[in-house]
Amino acid sequence: MIGRLRGNLLDKQPPWLVVDVAGVGYELEASMTTLVALPGIGESVSLFTHLTVREDAHLLYGFAREQERALFRALIKVNGIGPKLALAILSGMDETAFIRCVMDDDIKSLTRLPGVGKKTAERLIIEMRDRFPHWEQPAGMATAGSGGTETPRRQDPLVDAEAALVSLGYKPTEAAKMLSGLDEGLSTEAMIKAALTRRLAG
Repeated sequence: MIGRLRGNLLDKQPPWLVVDVAGVGYELEASMTTLVALPGIGESVSLFTHLTVREDAHLLYGFAREQERALFRALIKVNGIGPKLALAILSGMDETAFIRCVMDDDIKSLTRLPGVGKKTAERLIIEMRDRFPHWEQPAGMATAGSGGTETPRRQDPLVDAEAALVSLGYKPTEAAKMLSGLDEGLSTEAMIKAALTRRLAG
């Protein structure tokens, strides 16, 4: 099991990133919460990880905080919640917001997340309320070194942001609407985070 990686950030194309560890490039999938917290390309980064082994692939997921990884692991144990939906949930809200939704029976906020319907939201509230004491851990933050400036491989943050939202489960027209009117000077990660915040606010 790979539990943590420390190296240099080689690439960042939401929801994917690549970390160079002693000459080996590890490709990871991450939530937007983690991607927004990452430093620039070429800088040092430390991520908590979760490895999923399937017959056709070994999939690695990265998290800026240990508590986010703990919540991810708790989410994928819920019936009907796979890694992709778990990342979509973590992209839309952080651990504190998710706890608040569960404890307040806030089905409305949960159903604003892609792929979460009323029945899924109800299941999350019922099952996750009993899981909280088992996954809550002290938060560990990703560390970043100095030097290096982010230089995105592609030149259109809006296109990248829309593609990332679609990969999280939003329809193309819905993703475009969520991004409409945002400052074009924002980075891809900032655009996605702003779009998700706007979506959750209704």
